[in-house]
Amino acid sequence: MKIKELMLQDAMIMDLKATDKQGAIDEMVQKMYDVGRITDIKTYKDGILAREAQTSTGLGDGIAMPHAKNKAVKEATVLFAKSSAGVDYQALDGQPTYLFFMIAAPEGANDTHLQALAALSRLLINPDFVEKLKGATTPEQVQQLFTDAENQKAAEEQAEATEKAATTLSDADRKYLVAVTACPTGIAHTYMAEDALKKQAKEMGITIKVETNGSEGIKNRLTPEDIAKAEGVIVAADKKVEMNRFDGKHLVNRPVSDGIRKPEELINEALSGNAPIFHGTGGTNPTDDSSADGTVGQRIYKDLMNGVSHMLPFVIAGGIMIAISFMIDNFMGVPQDSLSKLGSFHEQAKWFNDIGNAAFGFMLPVLAGFIASSISDRPGLVVGFAAGALANSGGAGFLGALIGGFLGGYVIQFLRKLFSGLPKSLEGIKAILFYPFFGLLITGFLMLLVNIPMSAINSALNNFLNSLGGTNAALLGALLAGMMAADLGGPINKAAYVFGTATIATTVAEGGSIVMAAVMAGGMVPPLAIFIASRLFKNKFTKEQQDAGLTNIIMGLSFVTEGAIPFAASDPLRAIPSFIIGSAITGGLVGGFGIRLMAPHGGIFVIPLVSQPIVYLLLIAIGAIISGVVFGLLKKPLAD
Repeated sequence: MKIKELMLQDAMIMDLKATDKQGAIDEMVQKMYDVGRITDIKTYKDGILAREAQTSTGLGDGIAMPHAKNKAVKEATVLFAKSSAGVDYQALDGQPTYLFFMIAAPEGANDTHLQALAALSRLLINPDFVEKLKGATTPEQVQQLFTDAENQKAAEEQAEATEKAATTLSDADRKYLVAVTACPTGIAHTYMAEDALKKQAKEMGITIKVETNGSEGIKNRLTPEDIAKAEGVIVAADKKVEMNRFDGKHLVNRPVSDGIRKPEELINEALSGNAPIFHGTGGTNPTDDSSADGTVGQRIYKDLMNGVSHMLPFVIAGGIMIAISFMIDNFMGVPQDSLSKLGSFHEQAKWFNDIGNAAFGFMLPVLAGFIASSISDRPGLVVGFAAGALANSGGAGFLGALIGGFLGGYVIQFLRKLFSGLPKSLEGIKAILFYPFFGLLITGFLMLLVNIPMSAINSALNNFLNSLGGTNAALLGALLAGMMAADLGGPINKAAYVFGTATIATTVAEGGSIVMAAVMAGGMVPPLAIFIASRLFKNKFTKEQQDAGLTNIIMGLSFVTEGAIPFAASDPLRAIPSFIIGSAITGGLVGGFGIRLMAPHGGIFVIPLVSQPIVYLLLIAIGAIISGVVFGLLKKPLAD
């Protein structure tokens, strides 16, 4: 199948009107629907947005390849769109995007379709071809350019095969690398990274074999012989790939986008001898070894977020269950002398309370367990869970479990090195006996030591939170709410949110957490501020931005802070300070009024679980208005 058979002239937009990412996606998805290539806009768009949430498909150099493979797609299609002015698509290089290739693949896409899509990806590596596309003015010109490019590519591949057969340079005389490329969808980035690495290696006189983990499955699989003779390994992937086979090799582990944009850098690093040596787990399962991925800070953050992301469902669901039990008892009435049993006095309330407490009981073991497993894969899970349970029973609480997770993970890493010299015949028994037993023994005794100071710190922190009032509560509320607006879902926002959720379990008896109330209010302000600014200052926002502003009222009320990200990304120096001001004021007022919240998420849907719901909503509105007005005043008017 030729690319032009997938890239229909009717499904081309030669003058894209959108100026931001959300608008561009909406315009292209609508076009897909209008030409009858998708059956449901929401389902297909959800797939596009899910892929964007992993990493931007704005590859840089003015190209974006949004793509989704789901049941809403009737037939494999590539929509071509061109913007003359450029779109702020949050591309990886931070520059405007001019050319768009929106790929729609049905769930049952056959190999012919997938091969054509892979071929499309490879063509876009050629900068001369990209420049010609930017100059095209009609759909016919676009199709002709692809036809010519396909013919030229076929001729080049034939010439390359002939040259390879005739060359007298043996493999022993050339440096040899192996690589793996993979992206979650496996349609575009996987093959673009493959082609970029091959092209760069050829220019450098280096032999490289690239395995692709795409929608067609694993192609060009690396053999043990390939890996054994390789001087280095490149893994350019955004999903798990089989890693243990690279044990003992210098390995560069980077996102798939680096394989596309920085192939020379990756090849040089892999051959330098300075790349980290990968140490596998001794099993056959895929693993993601932290020693070969990112800076120390990035690895710690990744490990922490692995624990937090697995913990939050327990906190959110369990917290709401417990809050409902209090609501039932309050509604049915509890005698004055039995207030200590609030939440479990009536049988109906006790049902919800027991379920919620069961979920809460897993909170700290899950946090520590998945931090440890992120560091040392499956063997870390048992020691991490045990460390979290010991922190819980020993009074060290959330902070103790956090430390225990990292301790457990690195204890397993230590044991791996310690047992690395054992005979191969004992390989299987290490994971099921040696790692869990000795890991549990060492981590358990370490936690007994950790629990002593952490229990004292945790008690002091709980006493401080329980005694919050007046100025202290206002200052802490302002700080945490401002952090929620600082990076809109990034590390600072998550740090504030995790701190807030950790206070719920210890403040249930007081009617909820002031800290959590301030955190949620602070997170609701930025998207609501966008809605207000786009209504009051219409001359400073495009039509697409005004439409996006309408959707932000839903996201704001639902406590989805990320709704403000596109606006912050396009104008950070004006947007972020505006958001922080309004959020901090709201958080400070929430703390000053002593408003408590018993649920860790939910926005307006958990307003019945707020101690002063009307006042709470009013304070959020005040912060949103302040942020919206400040942002609107600071923002420059649109150019005529």
